[in-house]
Amino acid sequence: QVQLVESGGGLVQPGGSLRLSCAASGSAFNIGAMGWYRQAPGNERELVATITKDGSTNYAGSVKGRFTISRDSAKNTVSLQMNSLKPEDTAVYYCNGDVSTYRSVFKNYWGQGTQVTVSS
Repeated sequence: QVQLVESGGGLVQPGGSLRLSCAASGSAFNIGAMGWYRQAPGNERELVATITKDGSTNYAGSVKGRFTISRDSAKNTVSLQMNSLKPEDTAVYYCNGDVSTYRSVFKNYWGQGTQVTVSS
């Protein structure tokens, strides 16, 4: 069955950069609209960035100009390049999106999350 697997999280200093990756694995055939969300302890999960099947992107105002979402549909992968990181970017980052298999229409999936910590 389908899984979304995030990687690339870690600890980085303010002003630093990280690149997160999300791979649709298992029986994934195609990916549709995809996005990155984040959730800090005690907070609601919030949208960070989205990318449509044709590559159109949208960003939360707090990350616009600093983060870049991209996709490689042939590899069923979506990435988030995070530059000029701030302490308030600290959160668990989740990959989300629509994935199809040979046996099913598009369904929505969530990854398990990857921790991003921005601290001196």
